[in-house]
Amino acid sequence: MKAEDFDLLSRMLHERSGLVLTPDKSYLLESRLMPVARSCGAKGLDELVAMLRKKPDAALTRAITEAMTTNETLFFRDVKPFEQFRRAVLPGLIKQRRDSKTIRIWCAASSSGQEPYSLAMVLREEQAMLHGWKVQILGTDLNTEMVSRARAGLYSQFEVQRGLPIQMLVKYFTQIEDKWQIAQAIRDLVEFREFNLLHDPRVLGQFDVVFCRNVLIYFDQASKTQILDRLAHLMPADGILYLGGAETVFGVTERFEPVPHERGIYRPVAKTNAKAPQALV
Repeated sequence: MKAEDFDLLSRMLHERSGLVLTPDKSYLLESRLMPVARSCGAKGLDELVAMLRKKPDAALTRAITEAMTTNETLFFRDVKPFEQFRRAVLPGLIKQRRDSKTIRIWCAASSSGQEPYSLAMVLREEQAMLHGWKVQILGTDLNTEMVSRARAGLYSQFEVQRGLPIQMLVKYFTQIEDKWQIAQAIRDLVEFREFNLLHDPRVLGQFDVVFCRNVLIYFDQASKTQILDRLAHLMPADGILYLGGAETVFGVTERFEPVPHERGIYRPVAKTNAKAPQALV
């Protein structure tokens, strides 16, 4: 790929999604964008880039962005965060929210929905202690196709074999030909919406728990800081933030601190000690 073509695509992707691509990742462009090129009648990426230069098209730029931002996911990914949620986070929320009896959870960059549905199954398993409560789970993703897939809750044999305990499959899924669909009762617990993490999240409301796992690794330092600072403003002082195993708030933001004795989760720093937020764009 020509250097100028790579620069154009990487710049466009960064502006639209925050994705950072270095030259050594050019193979990702070639593997993920060739289907987009073929669907547009282009023989290769050079022709695809030529089309972008000649007449920028919103549908084409969206297709390119979505092809590059489709991330791998699976049910109960890494296991521990969900066990931690059931064991420590949920009981704490039930105690702290006993007056309002309302809990809101946001799964950012939820792809095809496995993470929010995993949480929904955990909540369903604990429904006895949540009787009379209103629990809302929001899953968002930049990719229109992924949001549609998540809403349908329909997964392949390969997808349900990855991370999903067999008892959960039997209890909460129905086989439809060669696919498995998650139960309507679980789907009803989750709302899915399109959302770009580079945009102002205040339109989504306030959240007690935010899962933003394995997402920040794709952003540059400035974008990471901006995203985390914005998340802090959506959460109460006792809110909980989940990040991926390779992600941290250290050296990125002063608005979150680790939760003692609970590896991998963070809480907002008291607003009186926090610096003024960056301007929202």
